Amino acid sequence: MLRTALRNLFAHKARLSMTALAVLLGVAFVAGTLVFGDSVTQAFRNASTKNLDGVAVSVQAEYADTDGYAFADAGEPAETKLTAELVDRVRKLDGVSAVHPVVNGNATLSAKDGSPYNAQYSWQNLAVNWVPNSESGKGGSGSGEAAQDSRYPLAEGRGPAAENEIALDRSTAKGAGYEVGDTVRFATDGPTLAKKLVGVVETDDPRVTAGGTLALFDTATAQKLFLHDGQFHELTVSSPPGTDNEALTAAVAEALPANSGTATSGARLADEQAKQIADSTKALTQTLLVFAGIALFVGIFLIANTFTMLIAQRSREIALLRAVGASRRQVVRSVLIEAGLLGLVASAVGFALGIGIAAALRPLLNSSGAGLPAGPLVISGGTVAWSLVVGVVVTVLAAWLPSRRASRIAPIEALSTVDLAPPVRAMRLRNTLGGVVTGLGVLIMLYLSTLEKVEEPELMVAMAGSALTLTGMIMLAPLLSRPLVNLMGRLTTRFFGIGGKLAQENALRNPRRTAATAAALMIGLTLITGLSVAGNSTEIAIKEEAVKGMTADYKVTMERGMDPELGDRIGDVDGVEHAAQLASASIEASGRFAMMTGADPQKLGEVLDLEFSSGSLADIGPGRIAVSESFAEQTGLAEGDTVTTTVGTGEGTEKLTVVGVYGDSRLVSDAIATMDDVLPNSYDGTLDSVLVKGGGASETDLREALGNSPLLKVRSPEQLTRDEAGSINTMLNMVYGLLAMSLIIAVLGVVNTLAMSVFERTREIGLLRAIGLDRKGVRQMVRLESVVISLFGAVLGIGTGIFLAWCGGGMTESSLATYETVLPWARLALFLLAALATGVLAALWPARRASRLNTLQSLAAD
Repeated sequence: MLRTALRNLFAHKARLSMTALAVLLGVAFVAGTLVFGDSVTQAFRNASTKNLDGVAVSVQAEYADTDGYAFADAGEPAETKLTAELVDRVRKLDGVSAVHPVVNGNATLSAKDGSPYNAQYSWQNLAVNWVPNSESGKGGSGSGEAAQDSRYPLAEGRGPAAENEIALDRSTAKGAGYEVGDTVRFATDGPTLAKKLVGVVETDDPRVTAGGTLALFDTATAQKLFLHDGQFHELTVSSPPGTDNEALTAAVAEALPANSGTATSGARLADEQAKQIADSTKALTQTLLVFAGIALFVGIFLIANTFTMLIAQRSREIALLRAVGASRRQVVRSVLIEAGLLGLVASAVGFALGIGIAAALRPLLNSSGAGLPAGPLVISGGTVAWSLVVGVVVTVLAAWLPSRRASRIAPIEALSTVDLAPPVRAMRLRNTLGGVVTGLGVLIMLYLSTLEKVEEPELMVAMAGSALTLTGMIMLAPLLSRPLVNLMGRLTTRFFGIGGKLAQENALRNPRRTAATAAALMIGLTLITGLSVAGNSTEIAIKEEAVKGMTADYKVTMERGMDPELGDRIGDVDGVEHAAQLASASIEASGRFAMMTGADPQKLGEVLDLEFSSGSLADIGPGRIAVSESFAEQTGLAEGDTVTTTVGTGEGTEKLTVVGVYGDSRLVSDAIATMDDVLPNSYDGTLDSVLVKGGGASETDLREALGNSPLLKVRSPEQLTRDEAGSINTMLNMVYGLLAMSLIIAVLGVVNTLAMSVFERTREIGLLRAIGLDRKGVRQMVRLESVVISLFGAVLGIGTGIFLAWCGGGMTESSLATYETVLPWARLALFLLAALATGVLAALWPARRASRLNTLQSLAAD
């Protein structure tokens, strides 16, 4: 039977090629994902290790009276006990070769053209002090050489040594367009500053290589910007080779004053960073593996269809094997061996292709701003094993049912026909189970759509309900094929005559085969349609909520808050008619914490049209507040109620009277009070935003009035909606790309089914040619059959996707009040056209092959 399996494998190479290609692509996706995940993780680890090279001990500062935060309540940097005196004490310990005292913070740059540089990722914009080796204890540079900081080797110029000097890493300098000698504009948390660029450095810090920026200052300037004179955030201790760094860590910890800092060995720090890196890349790898699994799942239909058709075409051969003594188990084993060998070969080739995919993924993701570090590809034994196992197991599992059917065919029955219709009993059982599974999934989804509040357990149930609905539709596809294909057949018959009628009959000849072919396309379109409908509806709802009630022309914000003096300056800009300043502080009501917006009620009414169900903005005053409808519902508050709470950082409690209830708005918080009740009690005494109304003032005017800080954001309503909803389109495009592999495999399934169907119907095609159907008519018949099957899968997929998105929308309404299911008609029409094009393209080779069959040879075929 092994020889038989090998002979069959080599005898049907062409017919198995599409199956092999489906397995190959699925395994390539899996292998590429695994190699990519291992490579990125290792690259981050290498960068982190290199960045920590030479660090024997790290001492992190502890902050007094700030609950661990680096800034005190007033917005000023917290005090630390890591002082210059402590640096000298640690430097004198046995085993210490050097101590780098570190000051760090964040500095966001303006590019040379004046535009903010990397401002959307301000938390990645690092700033540190430059510490020459001579000051750290590592010794100075040679005669005539520029002073060096071993952490940041100089590439050009020199390190900053005065208050008006700055250095940048190479990638930042190049990206922002700066050269040594230029004036660099930047901001930390205050006004825009300018310093002369005196040097460009190299760095392996993964936070920078992953897309961040790095600015360096002399120690005194860094302390002035981010801390206090003579204090540090961290001490990094180096030791000579051969030093017991664990013992050194203990000695450093003992030398530290109480509550001053925590000493950690460099090795332990590297391990902690490695764990964090592994966790951060795990989510991306798992996401990619989910889509790889979808591709393999779609491939199962192609594989099962191929082996079903092959077994039907080899039924005479199987009958002869049974007649000469082969048992059912041997027949099953023969088919599974054939499938296993096919899966093994395809998996090996797929793994090689996966390496190419892994190599391409990094630059592809980096082009969209991922900032993944460079590094070699990592190919582990586990990745190789998993790739081969997945390919073989999927192929064998997909071939198992066809092999069971082959073993149950009686020899005399198999000798009498080539293409057997599925047993009626089997189809009835499948339809019954499909109806039950679909009904259960639909009921679950309908129930969940009625819930007012959805938590994580309900989301898991929703995923199960979606899976049941999709599985049930796949099982019911043979039953649904007759009415839907008949409907499409009427159109093909009306427009294409006998060719359309023959295509309809061919598609209905074996409903199970037609359904399996269409199901592969259906799965991909269900997912794409569901996500498109949900994404489109969410995008529209978010756009509506982002600027709901906004009558202002601009919303002005600044990273880390805006000084009230700057807010006052906005009102003086020519062309500004109204400027409403907004601040925020926390409150508590009925055990629920919330944020309260402070504003001048009269000015707020000029730039924001809030819908009040009771009371009005004019009722707000000292000690009188309005609350949002959602907060009122959560807490049971109504007009006339009193809230006793601590406002923000204020001491003691205050009594606030509710004088109004307004519709939720993203531009204000859960409650609104006067500015005098909020700003003195806000976390750092800064404004959250300023809403500006005045068509005569431009974005440029506002920026110039505020010093054109790179931390400044001036957004129009259109820009605000784009900011809110832009990520949805990015996510959808990414999902489309990830599902492309599944759709390619689905197309291969259509091509494979048609090609094998042409072989199976060789005699029939010859007969049609003999009675007058020309080559063009044969090509048309095969093309229309392909189109009918593709459209059948598209209709099922789009319909199922819309239903699941509608049910999911019901759950979304609990967190997004303006959500309504809105069908993206243009996109759905595009999906149908894509299915039509898929049918036409998939039929090119099978139609050409069918039209070129020799009539006499076809009539003589078995």
